Amino acid sequence: MPELPPPLPPGERTVGQLVAETIRAYGASFWRALPLGVPFAAATQIGIGHSADFQTLALLALAPVVALAYVAACRLVVGGRPSATAYAVALVLFLPVPFLARLYVLPALAWLALLGLAVPAAMLEGGGVRRALRRAVRLASADYVHALGSLCALAIVVVLSELTLIGLLHSQGRAGARAAHALADLVLTPLFYLGGALLYADQAARLGSSGADLHPPLDADATGGADTQVEP
Repeated sequence: MPELPPPLPPGERTVGQLVAETIRAYGASFWRALPLGVPFAAATQIGIGHSADFQTLALLALAPVVALAYVAACRLVVGGRPSATAYAVALVLFLPVPFLARLYVLPALAWLALLGLAVPAAMLEGGGVRRALRRAVRLASADYVHALGSLCALAIVVVLSELTLIGLLHSQGRAGARAAHALADLVLTPLFYLGGALLYADQAARLGSSGADLHPPLDADATGGADTQVEP
């Protein structure tokens, strides 16, 4: 059997390759990444059988743990040092997401593609909230189509995989349906966290290759020592 070609460096990765690297990263750290799915699994369990307004409020109430899960995902795949700034940015950025998702999923993804990279930027590069948000905009501007397309692709993969898994696990009765939804959310939503964090390396490399970025994308010395990166 022929060997697979080596993965492209972050600055050259396509949307599909980012999704593939996300799946690889998840498989390499499955048990550590699995708890990242708890917030959305809990929100689904709370919201099942209730109105869309109640489901939105349930997700909003869990925003603190959703933000914590994203910080943990960034730590897991791109390294960096968790900080109060990174957590505050993650929390503030997530607050509009339940409402944007009610309008349509795309506005929520567009919001996250524009500013979501402020969290790994704060962890890897330091600085305050404003600096992290400005850095996120610069990273997004390096290739916004890639950033938005990657998040859309991750969302599609997660949703389709969840629907497939729910269909396989679903049995008669409300209890079986709830268990299927819980397991699907728990197992699959970590992919979105991990992919969103891994996108930082792609955008930082693209920004650096454009000659407009003077900050190294994964500077271990500047951050006090980053973890070993997922990307070889």
